[in-house]
Amino acid sequence: MALRTIRIQGDPVLTKKCREVKEMTPKIRQLIGDMLDTMYEANGVGLAGPQVGVLRRVVVIDVGEGPVVMINPEILETSGEECADEGCLSLPGKAAPVTRPTYVRARAFNEDMKEFEIEGVDLMARAICHEVDHLEGHMYTERAEGPVHDVEYDEAE
Repeated sequence: MALRTIRIQGDPVLTKKCREVKEMTPKIRQLIGDMLDTMYEANGVGLAGPQVGVLRRVVVIDVGEGPVVMINPEILETSGEECADEGCLSLPGKAAPVTRPTYVRARAFNEDMKEFEIEGVDLMARAICHEVDHLEGHMYTERAEGPVHDVEYDEAE
């Protein structure tokens, strides 16, 4: 697989709505592998197609429980809410407080175009919402409830 360039806020591709994936093709399969490699290399927990310049409804997420690939994801149900700092690979080194659901149930297709449902809580719920926003052409900064600020990293990390 290959690393792809992560688009940074201000790139017009990040404001565009993505097209549905109708069938699994070698090109889409390659995209998924490249997105996973790129996300891990950047130490992210999620990445959406437009963040690597591809306007297709493809998301990869790993909150520490192994990779999840979501093609054409659709949020079916949400509940609860929590306001917490949120960051994005398309705005490196920055974060802002954003309120997101603490529970999400979503439907998507896997790499074999088999439909599945997934339930996410806490970070996984936040990641699903964040990445689906990208597919609609939105960044977390549009939902920020406070100023975007620099992320301070602990020296021990």
